[in-house]
Amino acid sequence: MKPYVLLCMAALILISMPLFSNGVLIADGEDGDCFNLTSSLVSVQVEDQVAIVTTTQDFVNGFNWPIVPKYLFPLPEGASATMLRWRANDKWFTANFAPVPQDSLPPGPSEYWAYNILEYAGENPLYYNFEDLVAANASIRVELTYVMLLPYSMGSVNFSYPNNYSLIQSTPLTSIALNFSITSQRTITSLNLENLTPTSCVINGNTANLSYVAYNHAANVGYDVSYSLASDELGLFAMSTMLDQVPDLNPEGFFLFIAEPDPSDNQDVINKRFTLIIDRSGSMGGTKIVQARNAATYIVNHLNPNDLFNIVSFATDVSTFRPGHVEFTTENKLAALSYISGLNASGGTNISGSFSTAVPQFANASSEEANIIIFFTDGEATAGITNSAQLRAHITNLISQIDAPINLFNFGIGTDANVQLLTQMAADNGGIAQFLGSDELEAAITGFYNIIANPVLIHPTISFQGPGEITEVYPDPLPNLYLGSQMLVSGRYSWGGNTVIGLHGQTYQNQVTYDYTVPFADSLVIARQFLTKIWAKLKIEHLLVLYYNFPEDSAEAQSYRQQIVDVSMAYGVISPFTSFQGGSGGGGGGGGGGGTDIEDDVDAGLIPAPYVLKGNFPNPFNPETTISFSVAKDVDKQVRIKIYNLRGQVIRVLGLRVDAKGDYEIVWNGKDQQGGIAPSGVYFYVIDFGDAQLTGKMTLTK
Repeated sequence: MKPYVLLCMAALILISMPLFSNGVLIADGEDGDCFNLTSSLVSVQVEDQVAIVTTTQDFVNGFNWPIVPKYLFPLPEGASATMLRWRANDKWFTANFAPVPQDSLPPGPSEYWAYNILEYAGENPLYYNFEDLVAANASIRVELTYVMLLPYSMGSVNFSYPNNYSLIQSTPLTSIALNFSITSQRTITSLNLENLTPTSCVINGNTANLSYVAYNHAANVGYDVSYSLASDELGLFAMSTMLDQVPDLNPEGFFLFIAEPDPSDNQDVINKRFTLIIDRSGSMGGTKIVQARNAATYIVNHLNPNDLFNIVSFATDVSTFRPGHVEFTTENKLAALSYISGLNASGGTNISGSFSTAVPQFANASSEEANIIIFFTDGEATAGITNSAQLRAHITNLISQIDAPINLFNFGIGTDANVQLLTQMAADNGGIAQFLGSDELEAAITGFYNIIANPVLIHPTISFQGPGEITEVYPDPLPNLYLGSQMLVSGRYSWGGNTVIGLHGQTYQNQVTYDYTVPFADSLVIARQFLTKIWAKLKIEHLLVLYYNFPEDSAEAQSYRQQIVDVSMAYGVISPFTSFQGGSGGGGGGGGGGGTDIEDDVDAGLIPAPYVLKGNFPNPFNPETTISFSVAKDVDKQVRIKIYNLRGQVIRVLGLRVDAKGDYEIVWNGKDQQGGIAPSGVYFYVIDFGDAQLTGKMTLTK
């Protein structure tokens, strides 16, 4: 039996990916008016299933008046934005990271979405408020970069960018293009672009490239790319890099490793004790209950011969297929299918009752089995226990009385699902929570079940032996491992050199340890600086679970929220509590770089806002930096510049008199309000004009 490893939580979350596409420049959110999209380029660089996606769109203000637009991009689930920049007047401007949640409203006085924008935004939209007017008929280019882990199963990797812009615009674009490049430590055996004929497609062992270009073509056909990896090259593959300096007190090294078990049919799998809990309340009517029945039917038809299973369904009342788990036999299968076909939607939502019925049925469960509950619901509890905190405590108490661990996988359907509760419940019990549109239930659950159907390593843990300290390893805790899936783990290390990674857990009737020796880099590997983004993304996801454990206004929740903000600001990865704000000129780097003048010329395209941040220079700096901004209207006021550390504490307040149009500068000497020298790190500054604020980020190095 060959070594096995675990499945990363992030990979599971990406099983079902919602539609997403090009960005939108919204002119009027109430009427649904948008700038014209004239061209689109999607560039994807993949290294061992880590994708850096850069999507670039050219827009034209087709209205007869200047407009301050709002940018919308429907991010895929699991993606984390890392940079937003735009080009106007032949100059690039870069948005800053700010420690405030993003504004989700469309521009204009109304808080009501137009239908086309509401549908297009999807479940995970990113917004950015431009501060400058774009003149009539002027052009603007917007470029967004995000990082994500691509979904993987049985040697196949998938990337989806539907590129369907029909809700926003039906007219053709001058050009649409996709560039997709792969570097893999496993041999690439195939590369395909579904539903389109690629302009070129080249596979060269461990690298591959695919491109597609079309001219004068509507953006209405999806980019669905899949590639396969050699099935005889399984094991553990590691990536690592050391930074010269990091913005926190943790080690300077970052690593990511990916490992996979042998997916061949002769591998032993661990028996399952499995319960499916189905919401059949009235709100599940129509398409949702049909998809629920179809998903449950699929699962019952694909159980393994030695599995034990049961089905619990609930509305106001609760029913169970059998009083306890039964063997998967032909007779039991046919009876279960008949039970499923009779499920109809009506009544309230008694979540507590469903778990009160389902969990005690695991009383005879063994820790040598994979004990699994798949639960899905489309709304808040309306019967039984309805308070979220009490409901979570009730479920925790039920599961704590079972001798063997139970893994709980939750699916929230539609917009009324209790995101916080479902996330907490799953995190408490070694599972995940996934949130779906009303028509995604069947595909998501059947696809998910295909992965968890065959567990091969449960209760996994990890250890490290090497020349330096290993810290901040995520995900934590590690989820179970299932056949044909991968393990992705990221962490920090203090010294380069060979490191032994040990994976420990329960396989089929045995406790096992598998050791892998991998080299960690002892210096900067420029091509793998993206590892800092992956680590930060996984840490933010971990902290969010902890944040949801407490009431929003509690001291514990606020502490975790601040930690999330710290990581987001330090490593340039957007979180629920941070956003893109403001902007600076002078190139494509990440925020705060030295600026360039902005012309006050309507005909050139961009009309300056009253105040424009030009950034700070130098950045990074030691011992001082000059903060610059411009004023485009006649004013006479005292401006305050507040400098914050990453914990949100004001460490210095500077003052400057603004008495006319023009450019202004102020020097920060790197000292705090008491005259002490500020420590190395990332700082955030706010220029307060009274009627507006500008924000920027800078790094002090010693």
